Amino acid sequence: MKAIFDPEAQSEFLEAVRYYEDSKEGLGKRYRQSIENAVLRISSSPLLYRIIHPPFRRILLKKFPYAIIYTIEPDHIRIIAIAHTKRKPGYWLK
Repeated sequence: MKAIFDPEAQSEFLEAVRYYEDSKEGLGKRYRQSIENAVLRISSSPLLYRIIHPPFRRILLKKFPYAIIYTIEPDHIRIIAIAHTKRKPGYWLK
């Protein structure tokens, strides 16, 4: 199933890539790959991941303190947020 990022989620993603790359060369690339791998896992098995607040589901990244928040739409996966797990919990509900 195809994944589509909301504009806010896309902005969060790009901001985190820049932050990590500015912190250490190559770290932004590793973060990007981690997100891309998680999106592939969601796309292949969207029902596998936990419902945290219906209809929202979450997958946690393994090496970075981020979660991908998404919903399952009839014809695609909608990425709602790339949320830092230590900041503003639930901000994406608004």
